[in-house]
Amino acid sequence: MSDTAEQTDPAEERRRLRLRRVAAHREARRVLARPGFITTLRERMALLDDAAELYDLDEPSDMYGNGIVAALEERTAALLGTEAAAFFPTGTMAQQVALRCWAGRTGNPAVALHGLGHPEVHERDAFSRVGGLRPVRLTDEPRQPTADEVRGFEEPFGALMLELPLRDAGFLLPTWDELTEVVEAARERDAVVHFDGARLWECTVHFGRPLTEIAGLADSVYVSFYKSLKGYGGAALAGPRTLVEEAKAWRHRYGGLLFQQFPTALSALAGLERELPRLPEYVAHARVVAAALREGFAAAGLPWARVHPEVPHTHEFQVWLPCDADDAGEAALRQGEETGTMLFSRPWDSRGPGIAFTEVGVESAGLEWTAADVKAAVADFAARLKA
Repeated sequence: MSDTAEQTDPAEERRRLRLRRVAAHREARRVLARPGFITTLRERMALLDDAAELYDLDEPSDMYGNGIVAALEERTAALLGTEAAAFFPTGTMAQQVALRCWAGRTGNPAVALHGLGHPEVHERDAFSRVGGLRPVRLTDEPRQPTADEVRGFEEPFGALMLELPLRDAGFLLPTWDELTEVVEAARERDAVVHFDGARLWECTVHFGRPLTEIAGLADSVYVSFYKSLKGYGGAALAGPRTLVEEAKAWRHRYGGLLFQQFPTALSALAGLERELPRLPEYVAHARVVAAALREGFAAAGLPWARVHPEVPHTHEFQVWLPCDADDAGEAALRQGEETGTMLFSRPWDSRGPGIAFTEVGVESAGLEWTAADVKAAVADFAARLKA
């Protein structure tokens, strides 16, 4: 057999690992979070059990954005304290539409954002290739942009886009004072401010402010219904009524005005009713878990291990280890498969020679874990890692 034939196809290997990881997660008795996307169709459909408590099921079904979809839009606008909101099938579409609407109003298609922002990293250059926008990077550093960077940027921009929290930097948030200063700096430049708030729902603990006050800093806000709220999908763009009405026209042009969306809308209402009130509890317990992870790694002889940020800003954070990413991933999988306890359920990636990192989220399943439980799981994981 040739050397070429013996080589493993990287794509096939990633697929195999993902299937193995999902299977281990499904079978595990103890996990820190159970994301909806890894469950079965039957389990996902169970999300709509007792749906009559969420919406009058004897009302006519929605057609092209009326009925339950309009009710969800009104509920979202009320929660965020905005004049109106528009439901979109994806956040990618919602934000492209919002920012092209703002570009038309400001006359400037340049959007200032972070180099680690979702549109720059995960959307295949959609802003420029589809939306006619021109993203310009304020910084690529793994932190939030500063007011000085906004004030001192060398060229004009029509909109400032802030991802709250900044997922790829560790779900990082600025302080409240830093956020208000950055917004003020953009206003000084006559730029509008748009919040990429896919995970804005869980920011209230860190800021110590209600959602209405946080969203009120921006000219427009995008929120997701599936990331933290566990819905089937969907997003909303919230802001001034005139902007939202224009965005709805562009939503139609983009193909986002779907014939019926009641399952997704119902699941979003379920998330707003059931998950949103629990997010502060998840954030608080994530801080307990993070502290226990740090102590557990130190006790296991891995003092270089890092939890980032040390005190999580939301219910999600990063873990960094001085090891090969494949080794960390294999140790995590074997722990889940062999013990029924899965401490790290997300993929491990490499960020340099001998440096691996993963993301950790704490949801309802994680509330059962005590600090002692976390430390015991760390000890078992570390033993497998060293084996």
